[in-house]
Amino acid sequence: MADDLEIRLLRYFVVVAEELHFSRAAQRLFVAQQALSRDIRRLEERLGVRLLDRTTRRVDLTPSGQQLLGRARELIALHDLAVQELRGATPSLTVDVVGPGLTPTLVLAAARQRTPDIEYFARYQTGAEAAVPLLLAERIDVTFGRHPGSMDGLQQRVVRREPIAVLLPEAHPLAELDAVRFEQLRDTGVCSRAGNHATPGWEHAVNQLLAPFGVDAAKAHPHVQGTDELAQHIRDRNAPILTMTTQPAVPGAVLRPLVDPVALYPWSMIWRANFTHPGLTALHAAIDELDDWLDVPEGAWLPD
Repeated sequence: MADDLEIRLLRYFVVVAEELHFSRAAQRLFVAQQALSRDIRRLEERLGVRLLDRTTRRVDLTPSGQQLLGRARELIALHDLAVQELRGATPSLTVDVVGPGLTPTLVLAAARQRTPDIEYFARYQTGAEAAVPLLLAERIDVTFGRHPGSMDGLQQRVVRREPIAVLLPEAHPLAELDAVRFEQLRDTGVCSRAGNHATPGWEHAVNQLLAPFGVDAAKAHPHVQGTDELAQHIRDRNAPILTMTTQPAVPGAVLRPLVDPVALYPWSMIWRANFTHPGLTALHAAIDELDDWLDVPEGAWLPD
């Protein structure tokens, strides 16, 4: 029927919507760019609406395209789940979420709520740098973080630009403030290596952030993990620890936002190119519902 939607066309639309670039989307789908553009026009003709605004320089979703994107993901996920169920049990999805309570665990929780019939396995305390070889070896399926190296064979999308915060001992003078300015961290022995979030990608970003302020990132501090060890570390050192707004509560410490500037850490989700799974679709759908996470306040700082 003329009004029927092909799953293939919906898949193509979702990839173009993620990339907002026809050439990159065509490479990801292993199709010719001209054929991809033609199929997107076919989808628009069947629906009777324009889904994408195209110019020679950029591609943007129209309001109709934004409305379709979430439903398209749901339809693809249901289609894939139905096929997997008929062929046998749906394979589980292994996701590296870096550490308990961080942004990736929130995304995973939302995906689990959307697809309770899919089995997800969470892995902790690796991060994108350590997880990428595991992805390519198919030992895990999805990871989160910031990976500045080669992404051959992988796909990624920005999930969140999360404000960086500072964890302070309760008795620290800066703990009395509602927010801490970066310049106030001078000569405090601030640590950037403690916590489950402290991966090489994090340290690379934070070192960029602190350098112009003349703040010593205290590289001699150990890389401690877990709430108990973090609480012990902050008692022993009596020094601030750079972290994120999703940092779980630490006994004996308070969390304060950093300002002047507001600094943002870009979380990305990373997966193997051409890997399909209804759980991956559910992760994408969960991210789509949290799109305000991508806001960048005026004057905010982001790493290179």
